[in-house]
Amino acid sequence: MSRVRALLRDRYAACDERGSGAAAVIMFALLFMVLAAFVVDGGLSISQRERAADIAEQAARYAAQDIDEEALRASEGRNAPINYEHCPERVAEFASRSGLTTADVNASGCVSASAQQVEVRIRLTYRPVLTGLFYSAPLTVHGTATAESVTG
Repeated sequence: MSRVRALLRDRYAACDERGSGAAAVIMFALLFMVLAAFVVDGGLSISQRERAADIAEQAARYAAQDIDEEALRASEGRNAPINYEHCPERVAEFASRSGLTTADVNASGCVSASAQQVEVRIRLTYRPVLTGLFYSAPLTVHGTATAESVTG
């Protein structure tokens, strides 16, 4: 009987499966982290693009609010020309008040400006959360918006 037990013990020892689940757990954990990185950082990318577009819209409105009051009064309210010469300064002022970094403020500005409309482009730089573990460079997004001077 002891010989049978010894044979069975040797046979079961050869088929030992302890630790085989650990490899599967590690693989699934890595897969989960990769998928989580895409979801979290993808959402962050969308959020930052929306934020850049929102800041661009507000900066364009802020720049377009600087109107030539004398020309407005002379036209009796029919024409409100924008002081488009001040557009770069007003965009930089608004961008810095919005919490953008100095580099982003310097890279943002007026794309085109006239007495009737201004077009603003805002640059926003951010670092990814989870993919930042593998990719350390900051990412840049842009937002562009136009504001017009309309009376009536």
